[in-house]
Amino acid sequence: QVQLVESGGGLVQAGGSLRLSCAASGDTSNIDAMGWYRQAPGEERDLVAAVARDGSTEYEDSVKGRFTISRTNDKRTLVLQMTNLKPEDTAVYYCNADFPVWRGTYYEYLDTWGPGTQVTVSS
Repeated sequence: QVQLVESGGGLVQAGGSLRLSCAASGDTSNIDAMGWYRQAPGEERDLVAAVARDGSTEYEDSVKGRFTISRTNDKRTLVLQMTNLKPEDTAVYYCNADFPVWRGTYYEYLDTWGPGTQVTVSS
């Protein structure tokens, strides 16, 4: 089983930067994709950025050009570098990893979440 713990959140002024890290423990060898999600009060949890098994990345439109996702080869660290932060980036940020589990005749994809880290951007 994989466990995730985020760090690096905090309070920053608009235009500032933060670096979020996600530490993965357990058996990370079977992790497929990893990503960062965020959830603002009263809102749904949405994808911010993700990195696939092959290293390809995708970003939510509002963070393109400002956020960069990266992952170590052993999949034990996932980083989200955030620059030019805006008040609308304020949310709890969650790390996510998904992995296939063999069920005898098919793979079932499961995912796991970290507890989240608060990011607050003041105007």
